[in-house]
This record gives sequence, structure tokens and C-alpha cells, in this order.
Amino acid sequence: MKITLITVGKIKEKYLRDAIAEYSKRLSRYCKLEVVEVADEKTPDNASETVENAIREKEAERILKYIKEDAYIITLEINGRQLSSEEMAEKIEKLGIQGISHIIFIIGGSIGLGKAVLDKSDFALSFSKMTFPHQLMRVILLEQVYRSYRIIHGEPYHK
Repeated sequence: MKITLITVGKIKEKYLRDAIAEYSKRLSRYCKLEVVEVADEKTPDNASETVENAIREKEAERILKYIKEDAYIITLEINGRQLSSEEMAEKIEKLGIQGISHIIFIIGGSIGLGKAVLDKSDFALSFSKMTFPHQLMRVILLEQVYRSYRIIHGEPYHK
């Protein structure tokens, strides 16, 4: 299975880069992982809805360049479906059984994802009703994908 993580913006904090590198290394036993960063747009304070929509559209154009037609697209959205770790593992395993060999996870920027990306999504996933920094979500997502593979393989994991 190939897992691609498409994200908006760069990681500046070393501790987050280190965590991403650690989970990337751990995941290499189970899948081929690719992390793609696309440039983010500066969002002015008190930006209007029109300005925010234009920013989301620009970021969406950059994201769409990396979406492969045969991939299963999972977007991270605050209003998406929440899954337990076991349900996430089951979803990944079932996709593989159904012949899906490439899953793309997409994390938007600070104001979310553009409509063009949301329209391509096969599944909207939410980790919480709370808002998290999108840089931190990379670590959380990679940890959960790693945990999913541990569950799929019947290996121990922390509950």
C-alpha cells in the first residue's frame, strides 16, 4: 500500500519534524509513505469570506496537482466522520482488500480546504470537534496510520 500525505505549509518546529521523521521510519515496515508539502497562502487578519475562499482555491490548485486518479482520497475535515483507532485500521485494511493500492490523506491550511479538493474526497475524516494546528495534525495522523497497521498485523499497541 502507498500512503501519501498532502499538506499545506511547511513544518518549522524541529520537534514536529522529528516526530514526523520517527513515524515515517516506523511506517516504512508497512507501507510506502510519501509526504508532499504545498505552499500556503498568507491569510490577513480579519480576512473577508471572499478573501478566504480565494486563498482556499489557490491552495486547492496546488493540492490537486498531486492527486492521482486511482487513489482513494481522505480529507481531514472538522465535520468529517470520527473513527476509533480500530475503525481506522479496519477502513485501511478493507480498502486494501478492495484493491485500492494508494490512499491519499489531505490536511488543509489554517482556514481549511477548498471546494475543488473537498469535491474529490472519497471520505471526510475528523479527529475531533476541536481545532488543532495543521502542523500538529500531521504527527497525529501519522501516529494513527502507524497504529492502524499495528492493529491490522495483530501487533501490540497502547490502548
